[in-house]
Amino acid sequence: MISHIRLAAAFCLLLLVALLVNAARIQVIQAGSLDNNPANRRKAIDRYEQPRGEIVVEGRSVTGSKDTGQQLRYERTYTQGPLYAPVTGFSSQTYGTTLLESARDGILSGTDPMLAPLPFWNDITRAHPPGGKVVTTVKSALQRAAYSGLDGRRGAVAAIDPTSGRILALVSSPSYDPGKLSGTGRAVADAWRRFNGAEDQPMLNRAIRQTYPPGSAFKIVTAAAALDAGVVEDVDEPTGVPEPYVLPGTRTTLPNDARGCDKESLAYAIKWSCNSVMAGLGVAVGLDGMVEAAGRFGFNDRQLRVPSGVAVSNFDREMSDDQLALSSIGQFDTTATPLQMAMVAAAVANGGDLKRPYLVDRTLAADGDVVSRTGVHTYHRAMRPSTAYRLRQLMVEAVETGTGGSAAIDGAIVGGKTGTAQHGVGNSGTPYAWFIAWAQAQDTGRPAVAVAVVVEDAEAVRGEISGGGDAAPIARAVMEAALRD
Repeated sequence: MISHIRLAAAFCLLLLVALLVNAARIQVIQAGSLDNNPANRRKAIDRYEQPRGEIVVEGRSVTGSKDTGQQLRYERTYTQGPLYAPVTGFSSQTYGTTLLESARDGILSGTDPMLAPLPFWNDITRAHPPGGKVVTTVKSALQRAAYSGLDGRRGAVAAIDPTSGRILALVSSPSYDPGKLSGTGRAVADAWRRFNGAEDQPMLNRAIRQTYPPGSAFKIVTAAAALDAGVVEDVDEPTGVPEPYVLPGTRTTLPNDARGCDKESLAYAIKWSCNSVMAGLGVAVGLDGMVEAAGRFGFNDRQLRVPSGVAVSNFDREMSDDQLALSSIGQFDTTATPLQMAMVAAAVANGGDLKRPYLVDRTLAADGDVVSRTGVHTYHRAMRPSTAYRLRQLMVEAVETGTGGSAAIDGAIVGGKTGTAQHGVGNSGTPYAWFIAWAQAQDTGRPAVAVAVVVEDAEAVRGEISGGGDAAPIARAVMEAALRD
């Protein structure tokens, strides 16, 4: 009898050990896979059981949360959603997160380990601290000026503080209301289909996620390369580049919209945007020199984040001389985001010292304690200070007496460069209008802002008039807002 009891006890002990082992397997070994299983709604329920942290612009929250009373309790809300959508992105219970909502999701959702009182505290206790705040660098006046200036036309604006790299405005048009995607159900699905199916692509962040041929605005990069390489020593001396200019190795003549470009100086070429001169200078610098120069401005950088990912601005590393000539005037395969072209203007304005652009000033815990702060860092020395000084003068002349007159501001020093970019089959599409610029109050020693504007559906009469007529007034409005700030 005793032997049977002992056998039963041993068997029960074995079962108990098996249960403990199985429990450990499920709770420890398989915990991660079970947590991430799409069929497990506990993670989603936990994520939305409390309000999401806020994204802040100049001390005011542009996001919020509302209690729906549903299983997924708190739903994201947006103040002036279309205005700030290129900054915030969306946080959707159905479609996930984008842009800042994604890049700083840990802070906003309360899951970032930096919000825990002790290391590994959240993992051990399964605690869920309140979501923190993300304080942006955006200035509301500049954001509104850019948004109003585009007025629903397809295009984008990026504005930077040249001395710090702070992104002051980031606008993409047309925009959308991210609040329409926040919850679940048919209305959200319908909004998703409508936004994604729209011909004008309102969910495309044209400021940092779309690249365009920069056209003549790229000539500032070529000019910097020519001056740094010693190809041009005196900006007022004739360059010797003939008009008409035949692309190397071909019989193709490169046309000029401007007049009188034959063998003209770099100063004249920037002021009136001579294709022939700038193409010839790019070839004289050479492929390696042009690739290196473009790289110092940020082209071909696949790691740039602000903290959202930025599309790569391209300058080909392998080209024939005729292709290099076209690339040197912002054509062929050369493409750039508006943020990239704002960086070009910022480098000139800041004496050649290009600061790393950033969109988040700091992150805060729910109680206001600082979790992280973004510092000012040099991204690249884009050009020599002497080169930047000369280009500043040339860009100012382009505004005061050249093609950029629409950007002039009374009482301020403004430098700019117009540009158009052909596109479509046989360049049949309406040219994109570009304008890059910087502005500085006359009584200060530092620039207030650098800005890039691109308008896709510009009403172009001819190349350079488009950039000056369509994009420059928008840039001027943004710069005026920065100078008042």
